Amino acid sequence: MSLERISAEEALGALGRFSDVIDARSEGEYAEDHLPGAVNWPSLRDEERKIVGTKYKQISQFEAKKLGAALVAKNIAEHIQRDVLDKPREWQPLIYCWRGGKRSGALALVLDQIGFRITLVDGGYKAFRAALVADLQQLAARFQYQVVCGPTGSGKTRLLQALKAEGAQVLDLEALANHRSSVLGAIPGVQQPSQKAFDSSIWSVLRGFDPAKPVYIESESKKVGNVAVPEGLVAAMRVSPCLQIELPQDERVALLLEDYAFFVTDIAFFCERLGALTEARSKAVVQDWQARARSGDVASVVRELLVKHYDPGYLQSMHRNFSQHAAARVLSPGGRSAGAMAALARTILKEEKTP
Repeated sequence: MSLERISAEEALGALGRFSDVIDARSEGEYAEDHLPGAVNWPSLRDEERKIVGTKYKQISQFEAKKLGAALVAKNIAEHIQRDVLDKPREWQPLIYCWRGGKRSGALALVLDQIGFRITLVDGGYKAFRAALVADLQQLAARFQYQVVCGPTGSGKTRLLQALKAEGAQVLDLEALANHRSSVLGAIPGVQQPSQKAFDSSIWSVLRGFDPAKPVYIESESKKVGNVAVPEGLVAAMRVSPCLQIELPQDERVALLLEDYAFFVTDIAFFCERLGALTEARSKAVVQDWQARARSGDVASVVRELLVKHYDPGYLQSMHRNFSQHAAARVLSPGGRSAGAMAALARTILKEEKTP
């Protein structure tokens, strides 16, 4: 037998040496979160787990185990037929399940008997998750961050995208969270990841970065929509140097109308999201915004959102939460266009390399 077991801590640093990382849990468990790069080969699918669990509780453990074994055997046979027949002898997968190892162990046993070299994660996903959370705290502290600040609509995300395109190390939390990080930041038809998946994505991006080079990141709050930014990363961001990007108000309004075009094309959705501001802005104000939006005057609503809702608390929040914001270097791009942001990104990176 050539089965090997490694700890979750060892797995953190060894993912790249395996031919494949295989998650033997159900598709629902996998969707919530999984090891970076893992593929899903369920030993039991979601519905099958429910059926076996019901039999376990209502009839007997023995009857449930017999049914479970039959289902697991069927699923493993399908995985082998579909995914293994073309694998060379040198193929070396890492396999895990939730914790106990029964589902991953069954798959590993069959693959081992074929003659492959198999590695299992002791403690499964649960142990890996605990190890990742602990490692993320330390990993976040290894980097020097440049925090891109600026009021709503000033082009922070566009600048980050331009920096990334120019080869800079960028941690785009809003992209990882599938959210624009405000009351109006939900993206229609796009679901946010689970907290576990968000943490895993951040860890996966950071572990690919060079600690000798700066990491550019936006001045996010502690939450991006429904997911929380890891505490260690928040702490590191808030003591880091800041870059303050500024655009004229007309440019900010135009940028928001471009980036939030779904509000312009779906006024009902825009009005629904505006309703979330009723407590902060008053019912009368929100109803006026909604009426103007329905009449087609979205631009004036966006302008008032900036002036009356977003901007008043911006500087106060920055000074309170980011200790180096008062000394931030002010950036003034030549406009909101991709070209202007690319030019600004090149200037920033050029100056970064200048002693």
